[in-house]
Amino acid sequence: MWLVRPAELDDLDQILEIAGTQCARLSSTLPKQPEALSRKIEHSLLSFDGKAPDDRPARFLFVLQNAETGAIDGTAAIDARAGNGQPFYNYRRDALIHASHELGISRRVEVLYPSHGLTDHTLLCSFSIRPELRGTNAFELLSRSRMLFIAEHRQWFNSRVVVEIQGVQTDSGNVPFWDSLGRHFFNMDFDTADQYSGVLSKTFIAELMPPNPIYVTLLSKAAQTALGQAHELTVPNLELLKREGFQAGCHLDIFDAGPVLEARTDSLHTVVTSRRKTLHASHDERGDTCLIAAGNGSDFRCTLTTVYESLDDQVKVPVKTWKALGKTAGDPVRIAPL
Repeated sequence: MWLVRPAELDDLDQILEIAGTQCARLSSTLPKQPEALSRKIEHSLLSFDGKAPDDRPARFLFVLQNAETGAIDGTAAIDARAGNGQPFYNYRRDALIHASHELGISRRVEVLYPSHGLTDHTLLCSFSIRPELRGTNAFELLSRSRMLFIAEHRQWFNSRVVVEIQGVQTDSGNVPFWDSLGRHFFNMDFDTADQYSGVLSKTFIAELMPPNPIYVTLLSKAAQTALGQAHELTVPNLELLKREGFQAGCHLDIFDAGPVLEARTDSLHTVVTSRRKTLHASHDERGDTCLIAAGNGSDFRCTLTTVYESLDDQVKVPVKTWKALGKTAGDPVRIAPL
């Protein structure tokens, strides 16, 4: 049985282990340094308690825990405001028309504009899970539990949600878009720049990147091909998010040109289909498998369980689910179909 809950400082070593895996490097912005990760967890705990400082918007870090062994098997996060008080930079795909009336020539040229138009949108981030759990129900639980948290705490989040998906990277670790553009302006490799953006902010991008539009035709062929393409290892996450209602827009990740998905918060599949119910116990484990969440703020817990719904807004769930959620009869819960 798996349980999603807020990350705690006691989880630090296990989170660091997960953050060092290849899959985490491709999909998570979690810092790899103990001190930086500790600060992130501490800020997350304040956020769950509704005590985030005014100058540091709320950031929520969750872990996926094996309820039987206590092992941490994954992480996922929500930034209430993308940029966390600073501009949140991306590239915006657009086009310019170059024309000469005298020569009778007109040509459409694709360009990339530096943009911070997604600043303050709610951001889903820091998703990582042990490789053997990819494509399982645990994978879906970890990702979609964030949507149940948003539904239960709607006032904390923006009307739109975005997700950055890792872009193309070769087996040798080269990033075509970065190699063609970013490395010419940053005296650092891709991994270092990406870590800076996760640990600090993306404000250093505005200081080092050219403010003018980038003509796509001046990029390498490999970089042009990579625009808006997701890394193959992120495809399961990409497909799950699309089922949730996310769509690729006109924005690209500023480092690797991966797609940036966007959605209306109130149109997310899990938010729309979730329902508030009253908890009751059952020794019968028959029923439909659902995501079930309970608790506000730091008491939030989410798991998978069989659910039997009655006609009076009550749900009966196995006793082990009660224990995992830390709830008793009559407590409110929120459920969503798997």
